[in-house]
Amino acid sequence: MSLWKRKVWYWVDFSVNGTRYRIPLHTKDQREARRLEKEKIAEAQGGKLSPSTLNFARLGFTEAAERYLEERWPGLARYSIRTEQERSRPLKTYFGTTPLNRITADTVREYIAWRKSQKPQKGSGTEISNRTVNMEVALLRRILKRAKRLHLVADDLKPLPERRDIGRAMTPDEKLRLIKVAKSKADWDTARLAMTLALNTTMRGCEIRGLRWQDVNLIDQTLTVCHSKTEAGERVITLNADAMSAILELRERAKQFFGDNISPDWYVFPHAEGFTKPDPAQPMTSWRSAWRSLRAAAADGDPEKGMPPLPGLARLRFHDLRHHAITELAETAASDQIIRSIAGHVTQRMLEHYSHVRLEAKRKALDALATRRADSPNEATSERGYVTKHVTKGESEGCRACK
Repeated sequence: MSLWKRKVWYWVDFSVNGTRYRIPLHTKDQREARRLEKEKIAEAQGGKLSPSTLNFARLGFTEAAERYLEERWPGLARYSIRTEQERSRPLKTYFGTTPLNRITADTVREYIAWRKSQKPQKGSGTEISNRTVNMEVALLRRILKRAKRLHLVADDLKPLPERRDIGRAMTPDEKLRLIKVAKSKADWDTARLAMTLALNTTMRGCEIRGLRWQDVNLIDQTLTVCHSKTEAGERVITLNADAMSAILELRERAKQFFGDNISPDWYVFPHAEGFTKPDPAQPMTSWRSAWRSLRAAAADGDPEKGMPPLPGLARLRFHDLRHHAITELAETAASDQIIRSIAGHVTQRMLEHYSHVRLEAKRKALDALATRRADSPNEATSERGYVTKHVTKGESEGCRACK
């Protein structure tokens, strides 16, 4: 074990269980270096330091992030990989070649302040949401954990408060308006058909884009979700009349593009649909532009045609269609097991997260209780309370008489 000074910084060299460690302490003070030396030895004895993690911690952030994502790719779904890459972009822009061992709690807080000052993409809101920042910081924490440096900053980092009212169900007027406007323009056909499937099957956007023709059973009128966000999302969904009509329309569109010989491996929503040569072997990337213009038109309305504005549709996300579908399932008094089998949920907590039953449905359910009480043929129940209370009272009086 030795401590020496190289140029301006002190270094420490020691061995634990036969493993040698040579670490820069980044201090010019000898007393501070001796204190840090003891801390590094304790970390090595606790298994928090190893030669491999030391090498990883010395990497610049961009290189470390790319290596970390490559290590995770075998265990991630295709859409999860794309999500992780999107979250890493602003982190790479800010930290660049900064080594992981130079990232502290203060630098992370500075990143959060910088990220909140950025302007979001056009049409996605007025500012970067707290949830977006929290997900990016969560990726940063995982990378620091891979470098065995998370324990140095974890206690000083707290997540930003997030909104809990993100997912919502539409009102009946909003739903009818959205469907009516979607049918008014041919450029919105792709978004309209995807919207129809989401409202009638509870499918996520990534599940709709990943749907292949081999997953659709036209005879049994079912479709199989083979690739989803979670394992619970892999399920079989029966198609109602609206969903089946959308599938048949998509089938006819595919025949117009590619002829009658449709391969089972082809995607229901082919890549670059609407252009001269769509590629059915690749899934559609997104219908974001069509969805935003459709949503804006439905929110603005048309006073000349008797369609007043509905501002609530201006911020409606495509994922909210899934919220709406699960909400309508909950309002039909379907059991939790049936809702889980259709929507692909596992825990009761996740089911409650999506089942935003509207206040009107709750009010009707409570009003029904009062109606039953008033219409009850049992006068004893309506005038003197529940039968169990009356019977219990009578038995107690009889016991006192016997005594």
